[in-house]
Amino acid sequence: MVMEDVFEKLRSLQDILSQKILLEQEIQELPRELTTQEEILARLKRSFIEKNVEYEKTRSAESEFRELLADAEHAREGAEKNMDVINTQREYEALDKEIRDAAEREQQFRKDVQREERLLAELDEQMRQSTGLIAQQEKELTGRRAEIEVEKAEKAKKIKELEKEENKLSRDLDPEVFFKFERIIRNKMGRGIVAIKGGVCTGCHMILPAQFANVVRTGEEIVFCPYCSRILFYEESDQDEEQYFETEDSGSLSDLDDIDDDEFDDEEEEDEKVNADYEE
Repeated sequence: MVMEDVFEKLRSLQDILSQKILLEQEIQELPRELTTQEEILARLKRSFIEKNVEYEKTRSAESEFRELLADAEHAREGAEKNMDVINTQREYEALDKEIRDAAEREQQFRKDVQREERLLAELDEQMRQSTGLIAQQEKELTGRRAEIEVEKAEKAKKIKELEKEENKLSRDLDPEVFFKFERIIRNKMGRGIVAIKGGVCTGCHMILPAQFANVVRTGEEIVFCPYCSRILFYEESDQDEEQYFETEDSGSLSDLDDIDDDEFDDEEEEDEKVNADYEE
């Protein structure tokens, strides 16, 4: 295959792979959109549980105060009845004190009961509101989950279509070159093949040795940038390049057509994990 055709295929593959990788990332990000809604729902449920606990405690306290109030009322009424049978001033004074003490307790317990009743009413209203908010949030969350599943299915369909185009274009390419090229696309923000102009890689803007740049200029083989790992192709510069390419003391780099496989191995495990999550 003529190298210019190879470069043209790689440029087309770059667009396809960039779109596919972007779609895969979007599929991974979609469920994360639910995080905020799920956190809100969790807070609402925790708040409801806390209010329910407080409501039960308040109801128990209100019940106890009602019993104490009933006892105080009974004591006062009993003491008032005994007023009819007293015989001495001393008995009268003792009974009168008992009545007053019972009346004071009765008044205080009645206030306690009224306070707890108000608190119960407030908590009951808050719980009703929380129940409504929880139901609304759950409905919205369920709806958004359904929407996300539809979006994921649509994106997955587009990925399948892109993969068909990818397979057609990559069929005649060296599998190792394609493997490295795809990893470069993933790691270099969608740019895997770039021009060399004026002896400079337009991907990382590093100046390349003249001897190395001349290899790229001949266009007889696939060459990877020694700095950013992208595939390089020659492109005419607006400036005169003859002096640059005739310079022999600019240094050289050996074996630059063999990109460091360790760079891909370090990220291969993460890529496989992303693909595994997508397939699930």
